[in-house]
Amino acid sequence: MFFLQLRNELWKLAGKKRTYIGFVMFLLAQNIIALVFRFTHASRPLRRMLEGNGYAAEPFVSALTIASIMLIPLAAFLLPLYVALIGGDLVAKEAEDGTLRMILARPISRWRLLLVKWLAGGLFSVALVAALGGFGLAFARLYFPWSSLFVWMPEQGIFSIFAPGAGLWHYTAAHLMLVTEAGSIMGLAFMFSCFNVKPAAATILALSLVFVSFILEHIPYFKEYQNWFFTYHLHLWQLMFASQTPWWRVGESLSLLLGFNATFLAVGATAFQVRDIKS
Repeated sequence: MFFLQLRNELWKLAGKKRTYIGFVMFLLAQNIIALVFRFTHASRPLRRMLEGNGYAAEPFVSALTIASIMLIPLAAFLLPLYVALIGGDLVAKEAEDGTLRMILARPISRWRLLLVKWLAGGLFSVALVAALGGFGLAFARLYFPWSSLFVWMPEQGIFSIFAPGAGLWHYTAAHLMLVTEAGSIMGLAFMFSCFNVKPAAATILALSLVFVSFILEHIPYFKEYQNWFFTYHLHLWQLMFASQTPWWRVGESLSLLLGFNATFLAVGATAFQVRDIKS
């Protein structure tokens, strides 16, 4: 019965138009970025940076490099928006439409209902990250050759070059870790969705907390307190592009994100348990 309920939640997600907004926008944004790189001189600074560091630029202006460049702004700004939109919708929309009372009239506990919805949101997050990585690589490959990977992330102190095979591994590993960002923000929005608020309010509250954490993290005077901020640990996917992956830092961030997600789920479940759905 549990898997049948999960299947039904996934069917409900698939039947909502807003579920597909993120996929469509990723498709459009990545296609536009790839076209701009291909038909303008946008790659000149990239070439100058490589040549200034003693590398031949041509092998590194590749599908993997362009796909990785796309990933940074989209993961920072668009991905949180679309996973928060779905997370904030999962419970609050049912309450707003009046279908939540009908669902709870069945012999199912509130905790089980929340767990099924949370898992459906997690699976959506995985699918959205997969689309982000797949669309980026596909569109970049249309206009650029399959060659070596170059990644520059100054905030993380990353300046890395990889052969095509190693580059694909690092690109894939980064997306596997990016699932933790998508799932954590979805979980935060899901927590607010369990309160007596509208779906839009749950989404806005989650994004507000993410952006406040992001702002605090980037204030220079707070640098020594960065590891206290939620968004600092969401960046762990970027570490997968380092030449030598700092696994201690990855493990630290993963353990803290696990704690964050458990807290979000527990707080949301507690708030939902004491709600008077009939009012």
